[in-house]
Amino acid sequence: MKIGILSRNSKLYSTSRLVEAAKERGHEPQVIDVLKCFMNITANRPTVHSKVKGEVTQLSFDAVIPRIGASITAYGTAVLRQFEVGGVYSVNESIAITRSRDKLRAHQLLARKGVGMPITSYAHSVDATDEIIQSVGGAPLIVKIIESTHGNGVVLAETNKAAESLINAFRSLNADFLVQEFIKESGGSDVRCFVVGDKVIAAMQRSAKEGEFRSNLHRGGSAEVTKLKPEERALAVRAAKVMGLDVAGVDLLRSAHGPLVIEVNSSPGLEGIEKATGKDVAGAIIKHIEKDSLKGPNKPKGKG
Repeated sequence: MKIGILSRNSKLYSTSRLVEAAKERGHEPQVIDVLKCFMNITANRPTVHSKVKGEVTQLSFDAVIPRIGASITAYGTAVLRQFEVGGVYSVNESIAITRSRDKLRAHQLLARKGVGMPITSYAHSVDATDEIIQSVGGAPLIVKIIESTHGNGVVLAETNKAAESLINAFRSLNADFLVQEFIKESGGSDVRCFVVGDKVIAAMQRSAKEGEFRSNLHRGGSAEVTKLKPEERALAVRAAKVMGLDVAGVDLLRSAHGPLVIEVNSSPGLEGIEKATGKDVAGAIIKHIEKDSLKGPNKPKGKG
């Protein structure tokens, strides 16, 4: 198969591992920078072209793997959608990626399907500040920018006064944000479940560095392999399916009343999970593509 890997940097660990895994299984991978693509949008011959060093190439793939960063979601998913219009299989669909990137939309969809999450509130009016603080049980609480990544734009407010000041500051910047219950018993740790298809193929527990509540590896957190309970596996797979994602990083908190989903990531990194668990996650993604692409072009998954 000719497999296009939509990534801005071929040297990134995740991208290079996918290239390596595809070659090992006899495929022809090609890394494509979506920002160097342009589209011919017609009813008869929808095409995608790439222009590199002045040379224009029409791109033709049997399957694509989107590794689209949050900062280029709009254009990246537009390019991916063009491949989909042309009948190319994508391991994650454009609509599923945009669905998961909008944290408010994602929380609403997960809540509609009864997926357990920390109590979350959202309001536009400054008059509702006290109400949204109290609705999540008061401080300490989390204030989270809707399009945050790697723990950026996620802040802990330890008192109600601090929460009020933080919320007002975000509003003054016209930033969209959520207010969320703080799960103290998680102890600054969360669990990243890597879902491929209908299975969690690898899981690690991430712990925040001293003095930090965010466990993201990008913020200096540490990771170690962890054993999942059956209900944690089932919740992770269910959350990915609600989003319509075949490959996803589902982040869970272990609370006193069971596992809770805090995020579903449509472009999860491979380095942390592969090094912590020793699992060939890249190979599992390629194997899934081999099997799933035989069913034909993508059919819409998830709703909303």
